[in-house]
Amino acid sequence: MLRALYDWTISLAQTRYALWALAVVAFVESSFFPIPPDVLMIPMIIARPSRAFVIAAVATLASVLGGLFGYYIGFALYETIGVQILQFYGKEAYFAEFAVTYNSYGAWAVLVAGVTPFPYKVITIASGVTQLSLPVFIAASVAARALRFFLVAVLLWKYGAPIRDFIERRLGLMFVLFCILLIGGFAVLGVM
Repeated sequence: MLRALYDWTISLAQTRYALWALAVVAFVESSFFPIPPDVLMIPMIIARPSRAFVIAAVATLASVLGGLFGYYIGFALYETIGVQILQFYGKEAYFAEFAVTYNSYGAWAVLVAGVTPFPYKVITIASGVTQLSLPVFIAASVAARALRFFLVAVLLWKYGAPIRDFIERRLGLMFVLFCILLIGGFAVLGVM
């Protein structure tokens, strides 16, 4: 089923409504959909590199708005919808323990989840459940999602199709390493 959903998502990139489809996918991915917007962004940017930054901007804006919807799910609909989403991603078991200490590192969690392969939707819901400061959530979401989508756009704009394999297979790992180094650097400096 997931493969069929992935194939359907990629097919949207070839339609004249691709930018709107990207906005919808980026929005729903931030709150419950399992396929990341990169799946649409990559073929769209390869097909029209001159629109790379418009595509990244649409993905960023829609993703942050979707993140706000995920926040709302956690804040107001956790018992009815949020729990089911967490169960689907296998994150419900440790969520209660995670939520207790979440707000101490909430902005970092949003930033890390926003750029790594960790399901961002889990963090958006957690932010709502734990009532992370909304301005902090929005600022961290904008920073994280813009970093992720604009980096993909820059790489594809500059290097085109040859960089596609790297992005699809290794960019998540690079973001994870970047976040570990960033957080480790702040910990060493005593900022956290």
